[in-house]
Amino acid sequence: MKLLNHNNGGNRNRGLFCYRYFKWVLWFSLSFYFFASFLFNHKPNTISKTTVPQYSKASRALIEYPETQHHRDSLNGLKIYVYDLPSKYNSDWLSNERCNNHLFASEVAIHKALLNSDVRTFDPYEADFFFVPVYVSCNFSTVNGFPAIGHARSLISSAIKLISSELTFWNRSSGSDHIFVASHDFGSCFHTLEDVAMADGVPEFLRKSIILQTFGVKYDHPCQKAEHIVIPPYISPESVRKTLAASDVNGRRDIFAFFRGKMEVHPKNVSGRFYSKKVRTVILKKYGNDRRFYLRRHRFIGYQSEILRSTFCLCPLGWAPWSPRLVESVVLGCVPVIIADGIDLPFSSAVPWPEISVTVAEKDVGKLGTILENVAATNLSTIQQKLWDPRISRALLFHDRTVEGDATWQVLHALTGKLSRSHHRSRVLSE
Repeated sequence: MKLLNHNNGGNRNRGLFCYRYFKWVLWFSLSFYFFASFLFNHKPNTISKTTVPQYSKASRALIEYPETQHHRDSLNGLKIYVYDLPSKYNSDWLSNERCNNHLFASEVAIHKALLNSDVRTFDPYEADFFFVPVYVSCNFSTVNGFPAIGHARSLISSAIKLISSELTFWNRSSGSDHIFVASHDFGSCFHTLEDVAMADGVPEFLRKSIILQTFGVKYDHPCQKAEHIVIPPYISPESVRKTLAASDVNGRRDIFAFFRGKMEVHPKNVSGRFYSKKVRTVILKKYGNDRRFYLRRHRFIGYQSEILRSTFCLCPLGWAPWSPRLVESVVLGCVPVIIADGIDLPFSSAVPWPEISVTVAEKDVGKLGTILENVAATNLSTIQQKLWDPRISRALLFHDRTVEGDATWQVLHALTGKLSRSHHRSRVLSE
């Protein structure tokens, strides 16, 4: 197994010299390759602006911005070492294509982006942080097709035992400079039901590490008892591109308020809790026959085309407060209507959520029609104008290669605020 790319014994200085020499040779070779490829293969962008729907000004960035590497200078010289774990921890799971594209796939996308990133270092002694690539969301149930994460704790624990026994970096910091992804309902608590997640809490072996998780609330919660960064759920940029390419160029939004998803007429009592805290049930009962509302309970593979036709897209909580609809609404130009009390939304420094969305308290969901009519009559155009800023869409989407300002870049930028955890920088400052 190759967790480390050079000898860390008595020949370390010679190894580091060879490593740095190799790095310069590699840099020169790659630079020449990409420069030659550009000269021979570069073609001007042939996408006509007339093919992009008028309503998708924000989404136009998905098609037109170049996928260039970010600038190290803007990330304070950040360096991340990516562990080369055995394939059973990550790549073996990719045999199921869903692993790359479902709403929890940020664990895969971030790993791919870091492997291709210029913040990656092959020398762990100069790393600020260490990324541990363990995919725990790709074990899909044969019963209902949903990700089953009962194995998550044992798989991550196994990976930690491996890296801590083979190398010294985990042990010297107790994992405080190590990064994991927990992209499921209740993040690093690793359970889909909140009462069980809260009772179990964050595993002891992760409590000193940095967790990239979709779960986030603005109040005290057991599933936030570790240093964490709230990230968006994964939405495939390619699926959005295809939706835009197939859309009506006239851009008519003929749906006032849209929601497609699980809505129970008679919600089941599960351990004293009800799905969506009955919010979705109230929406269905109150507005199911309201012609202003386009509500559907069944899956439809082309539902993104319905988002493109909608002015307001409802984003109510499910079991957890976050939803992939938050991202899809924004990148497809539909005003997200957030119904999830206390939710902590991702990347607030890059995404001005209060200016591009409508927030409705759970207790006020029965007044939803009146609230949205009031927004439509007053400041809808202002909200839409801000929503269509291409930088906002970019900040919520992950790519295989990091684009400056995209979701992986936002993660890296957030990590620059946690450099006090870097053992490497602390050592350099003390010398």
